[in-house]
Amino acid sequence: MPSKPAPMKKAAKKEPAKKEEKAPEPAPEPAPAEAAPAEAVPAPAEAEAAPAEAAPAEGEAPAAPPAEEPKPPTPPPPNEPTSVPLDLFIEDKNDTSVTIIWSQPEVVGPSGLDGYTIEVCKDGTEDWKAVNEDLQKASRYVIKNLTSGDRLRIRVVAVNAGGRSPPVTFHEAVQVKEVADRPKVRLPRFLRQRYVAHNGAKINLTIPFTGKPKPVVTWLKDGQPLDTARVNIRTTDRDSIVFIRTAERQDSGVYEMCVKVDDFEDKASLILQIVELPGPPTSVKVVDSWGFNAALEWTPPKDSGNTEITGYTIQKADKKTGDWFTVLEHCHRLKATVSDLIMGNTYKFRGFSENKCGTSKDATIARGEASILKTGIDYKPPEYQERDYSEPPKFTTNLNDRATTVGYSTKLLCSVRGSPKPKVMWMKNQMIIGDDPKYRQICVQGICSLEIRKPGSFDGGVYSCKAKNDHGEATVSCKLEVKRKSRNV
Repeated sequence: MPSKPAPMKKAAKKEPAKKEEKAPEPAPEPAPAEAAPAEAVPAPAEAEAAPAEAAPAEGEAPAAPPAEEPKPPTPPPPNEPTSVPLDLFIEDKNDTSVTIIWSQPEVVGPSGLDGYTIEVCKDGTEDWKAVNEDLQKASRYVIKNLTSGDRLRIRVVAVNAGGRSPPVTFHEAVQVKEVADRPKVRLPRFLRQRYVAHNGAKINLTIPFTGKPKPVVTWLKDGQPLDTARVNIRTTDRDSIVFIRTAERQDSGVYEMCVKVDDFEDKASLILQIVELPGPPTSVKVVDSWGFNAALEWTPPKDSGNTEITGYTIQKADKKTGDWFTVLEHCHRLKATVSDLIMGNTYKFRGFSENKCGTSKDATIARGEASILKTGIDYKPPEYQERDYSEPPKFTTNLNDRATTVGYSTKLLCSVRGSPKPKVMWMKNQMIIGDDPKYRQICVQGICSLEIRKPGSFDGGVYSCKAKNDHGEATVSCKLEVKRKSRNV
């Protein structure tokens, strides 16, 4: 057992020496004769170590295999530019600027995308110049301060840590010039018919239009220039607004809008109608009356409220009460027959006009009256002697004696009748109380009450109520006792 570990130690010592021999350093002088015996010495040791390693001692664990050398780190991939940007288009242009849009490159790569550089050069040259100092983050750019009529070549380059991508360029040069577009008025659907508004309403109508360059917009009313004191026109690049703060009848008419670009123009008209309540019928008259019926006729109003009359309303009133009641509504004709009148009454009539705004404020009273006569009856009412209801005062409920405690308010009640209404007086010990604030006197519909507020010991006595009118007088009395408060011992 002790003889076997010795070769393992020698093997452990000789193993690094063997590794060193794999990469020997160059010697200044060759010594082949001396190196041969030196290198031959470890050979038997290695031979001895081989069986020792192959046959480990009993009860000992086998030797661990040598550790693997760590792998070197993977180098990062090289930075690469993106692919070419896509879909370069002209969004808009005018005499001094060109607006372009494009799409992000299809392949961006691990280096990401820092932005874009927009470059231009004149047609026929290769003198490309960047127009943006900083990288453009968005996929849209407006190239400004250009000269009208120039032909430019435009390209877009994507930039990241890997450098510049291949550029995307227009196939043809772009001419800096406003794109002419025929003007067109886009009249809303609800304005293609007559636009009706009530008197006093606010008018705010927006009419969009198109055209390039910006069209020149003009307005006329009934073929004449607009009155700017009444109608305000506000025009933008895309629409024109008609604004009237308080509409009146005089604002009604045909408004014509004209948009013009160079030699091209387009027109549209809208009809504005301002309506209000109509006036009353011009005249109303009672044509005939028979039985329980009356025939009426009337004429249309002079002022229709700037719209058509939709009907008429007829009301009646009998001379006894003078109260008006509606008998016809929304009548479209200019004559009508009123039925179910009451015998013995005399009626008068009046008429109102109606339009889409409502009923006229005033009415026209009919000329003439309709009298429904009683036929075949001569009635004489009987004569009755008027009864005299006058009587002297009489107490129907007398006063009752009362007892109260000092400091606690109390009331004395009684009731009296008489015609004419008697005058009531309260007395204490035959002295008239009058307007003493300590007492509150109330007499409603014959019920008389006297309230004594927080009486003292001196308020006790005989209280009387006296009623008097032109036919006599009556008096009732009672005794009031005021007790002192009991003291608890």
